[in-house]
Amino acid sequence: MLKRKIYDKLISWKDNHRNNCLMVIGARQVGKTYIIREFGDKNYERFYELNFISNKEYQDIFSGDIDAGTILRKMSLVIPNFEIVPNKTLIFLDEIQDCPNAITALKFLAQDNNFDCIASGSMLGMAYKRVTSFPVGYVDRVYMDSLDFEEFCWANGCSCDAIKYLKEDFLSNKAVSDSVHKRMLELFKSYIVLGGMPDVINEFLETQNYNLAQNVQRRIISDYKDDIIKYADETDKVKIRACFDSIPFQLAKENKKFKYKVVEKNSNKKKYYGALQWLYDAGIINFCYNLTNPEFPFEGNKIDDCFKVYMRDTGLLVAMLDDGTNTDIMNGNLAIYKGAIYENVIADIFHKLGKKLYYFEKNSTLEIDFFIRFEDVATAVEVKSADNTKSKSLKSVMSNYNVAKGIKLSAKNSNQITENVISMPLYMCMFL
Repeated sequence: MLKRKIYDKLISWKDNHRNNCLMVIGARQVGKTYIIREFGDKNYERFYELNFISNKEYQDIFSGDIDAGTILRKMSLVIPNFEIVPNKTLIFLDEIQDCPNAITALKFLAQDNNFDCIASGSMLGMAYKRVTSFPVGYVDRVYMDSLDFEEFCWANGCSCDAIKYLKEDFLSNKAVSDSVHKRMLELFKSYIVLGGMPDVINEFLETQNYNLAQNVQRRIISDYKDDIIKYADETDKVKIRACFDSIPFQLAKENKKFKYKVVEKNSNKKKYYGALQWLYDAGIINFCYNLTNPEFPFEGNKIDDCFKVYMRDTGLLVAMLDDGTNTDIMNGNLAIYKGAIYENVIADIFHKLGKKLYYFEKNSTLEIDFFIRFEDVATAVEVKSADNTKSKSLKSVMSNYNVAKGIKLSAKNSNQITENVISMPLYMCMFL
């Protein structure tokens, strides 16, 4: 069983939600169904799951009148031994994006005090399926990603106490022991290769084989491409697929700003930005925006049409590259993609910490990989795959702009502050 942080959010919702339903939204295959089943089995006397894709018959329950009484009566006709035990029953509506009427019905289910109701669906389906009336005010939402790095460490045998001790070293600016550093760096590289998709991690834990895990990743990528065919408008399918396939080439460039001409010669924002937005809505990519000035408010200083595109799951990015790339990363022998892959995993980790992504680039001579709010100041973050690379841009931006703090992430076992620049190992970024 993979320990997930969202489980605590489900418990909190159960204890505090009043009468609202809960909607768990996330990309395909991040573990939504599994964690809700576990939650339902452990916390309710009666648990009923209706999957609108695997059993189309359940969609008929939400045709016609959709008041709670009518819905429950229809459920009793198709679900064996169906019974509502007051305050001890959970109804789980899975893949709800395929039954828009069920989304509308959440309002009426929320008004019945005798049971709890959780719905789950893909971000893509929620955005592109037509819903006649969304139940505003009756639904709490929680977003779920693939495993973050801390959850990945738990899955690989690191206890919560071990992470706690690591965080204490982070907070006190102490270097960890060499043995701990070596172990954490290996886990970090493994996280780059495997990513956080539960099926991928389970395959690796069972087989200890990166290539077999990569087969699962490539199946997921194929599923994403199938979703393009399923959900996208006919006129957009080719454009979305072209943008998706271009991501590794975009990140291989020295200047990683997304360029439409890489997708198609002489193409432009008007033709392809909608395709990128589609991939973002599907939970597949993240945007990282350039800043006019590296200062707060970041959102007010971002340049809307100047951005990088990162994959939300770095393991899937690695699986899109050449065979053997996973071995190269674990051996530390990657060339052109090395900077891009390490940037992508930091972007992935920052996103899962709830941070929006920004960078700063000026006249192609000065570039800072990320800017974040840290200790309540605008902080420049440089990502170095090696442990001996100098940070010229970091020093320059702190000298010439109103930037008071910098962070250098590298493979070096260092946790020190020099001239307001904090040097720390790559894996410590989970505490930022």
